[in-house]
Amino acid sequence: MTYSGKRRRYRKKYFRLRKNRIWISVLMYFIVIAFAVVFLAVFVSAFMIFAIKGKIASEHDTDQLLAKQYVREIKTETRNPYNVIDEAGRDYFIRDKNGTVIYLKGRNTCGEKGYDFSTISMGVVGIESGFDEYKVYPDSENDSIRIADNDFAVNYKRVLKDTQTLLDSASPKEYIELPVWLAVPVLDGEQTIFFKACMRITAEEAVFAYIMLVALAALMLLMFLVMLIDAVSNAVTQNRITKLFFTDIVTKGHNRMWYLYRGEQIIRRRHWLKSGLAVVNISFVDYRRFCVCHSIAEGEQILQQIYACINSRMGRKELCAHTSDGSYALMLRYSDEALLRRRIDELLQGLQSIDTGHRFTFHAGVDIISLPDESAVKLFFKGSDIDLEIEYNNACTAQASIESSDDSGAVYFDEKFAQDQKWIDTVQERQQSALENNEFVVYYQPKYDPRTNTLRGAEALIRWQSPDLGFVTPYRFIPQFEKNGFITEIDHYMISKVAKDQRRWLDMGYKCVPISVNVSRAHFIESDLAEQIRDMVDAAGTPHELIEIELTESAFFDDKKAMVTTINKLKEYGFSVSMDDFGSGYSSLNSLKDMPLDVLKLDAEFFRGEMAGTDRGEIVVSEAIKLAKSLNMRTVAEGVEVREQVEFLASQGCDMIQGYYFAKPMPAADYEQRMKK
Repeated sequence: MTYSGKRRRYRKKYFRLRKNRIWISVLMYFIVIAFAVVFLAVFVSAFMIFAIKGKIASEHDTDQLLAKQYVREIKTETRNPYNVIDEAGRDYFIRDKNGTVIYLKGRNTCGEKGYDFSTISMGVVGIESGFDEYKVYPDSENDSIRIADNDFAVNYKRVLKDTQTLLDSASPKEYIELPVWLAVPVLDGEQTIFFKACMRITAEEAVFAYIMLVALAALMLLMFLVMLIDAVSNAVTQNRITKLFFTDIVTKGHNRMWYLYRGEQIIRRRHWLKSGLAVVNISFVDYRRFCVCHSIAEGEQILQQIYACINSRMGRKELCAHTSDGSYALMLRYSDEALLRRRIDELLQGLQSIDTGHRFTFHAGVDIISLPDESAVKLFFKGSDIDLEIEYNNACTAQASIESSDDSGAVYFDEKFAQDQKWIDTVQERQQSALENNEFVVYYQPKYDPRTNTLRGAEALIRWQSPDLGFVTPYRFIPQFEKNGFITEIDHYMISKVAKDQRRWLDMGYKCVPISVNVSRAHFIESDLAEQIRDMVDAAGTPHELIEIELTESAFFDDKKAMVTTINKLKEYGFSVSMDDFGSGYSSLNSLKDMPLDVLKLDAEFFRGEMAGTDRGEIVVSEAIKLAKSLNMRTVAEGVEVREQVEFLASQGCDMIQGYYFAKPMPAADYEQRMKK
């Protein structure tokens, strides 16, 4: 179907598949585990710094006591005030306010830049300090604790190395040291005592910390593995469900849902706009009959072979799916429509001989989706402008139009198909209201005696005079009524209407002739059809002999026993019964043998075509009239249009002629004028 520029109303699909992509889950799990590792590292670091600062504060408390004793010794003018600190066995030195070292015990490895510790240490371990502040300095020979730019940090690389060395040592009593220098100002800032404090980590503490870290790391790794396995399991399960959802149980290939899902993806991506797409429905004709003659298992094997054959001919970004029974949905790309048609014909020919023991028939319906070359259309075109379900339904509609054909072939959906479907829908919607509003009008076509040119009868024909649709001829709506069953309502309407007209004309003093009313074959499934007709005619008060019931020849192919019973009842009630379209079918003579008919109507095709008027044609018509007379039946010739035919029929003893030569179908008022003559 050509894209007209008007956007179709896009209907959201009844499914939207959301695929759970595993790489997204894995990425999220990696992000989570990375965040957890960072959190663990920050937590361990913060905890370790917290512990170290607690020890520093504890060491500072001891240093305060020593500093107080030193000050006390200075104030009592002790000869050697340093002894009180020397006895503690600590490395320390004292510096005056000018920075000169006035006393040193041990080695001075104090670093240059200190860390203001007063605001952090206060309250950390609950020890009150007697000084306003103190500073912590790194040890220049051991960088386990780093202090730079007033920033306190732990050198974990050095600590871990020393810890590993400690754990590898044979002696469990060894330990590692984290030395720092604590500055305690005394004598109102005139001097500052620098104490060397060594935080010690024993082997037992190191092992405990190591085990805790390993346990936490193992726990996090386990959690990660559990989440990863769960993600992979969910992804695998979803893939299996998706595959099952998109798999046809007969062919083990793709199904209709996959076709619609993938097809819409292809349409939205717009790559096909450079050429075009064709939506195709291929149907295996008489698949069910094949299963009855062979078996369902053999039928399914054939369906698998057909799917494999079609699928092998699909190109890149083309689709094939088994939709139902013997139907397959295809989406083909094409650059030239003539090549597309040739390709589909070749595909159908290849499928016909897919099984050497049988020759199959395949019908294809095609809906061609194409766009004009205007760049503006391509620029603003969106995938939602095309509904794949509608396109596939169009292809199915085209395929259904040749279901009665015994030959393989393809039909292409066009605007005429669309208009036909819209018309069918319009008829279906309006038929009941049209009947209730008396929009159906009865026309009458007279029947004349060819020998005397006198009116001998008439046929009632229906027309539809719609306020919206205008004048609608029967061939546009009668076939639809026959398909949807509304024809039975029309039959009732026509019989009642004709009976009322006949009664009215009788009351007006006209000499009425029998009028035939066609009754559809659908009516003959009703066992009380004769009673229904009788009651409708009696309700109008019309004599039964003025109503003739006309049956088409095709009606005789149904339940023959029920047909004979109904005809006999009608004749008992005084109605005449005629066979319409005699000669149009293949069992006419057999029908005449069994059916007690009153009138035989020769089909109009007897008087049309190449054989009309020839010796062979005249022989057939002449013998048909003789046969009817031998069976005590009157004859009516339909479709007679020229005088030569009238003269020939009169010479053969035909009772009545109905055709344009005498009169066309006319409204009741015009027919009434004919009766006056």
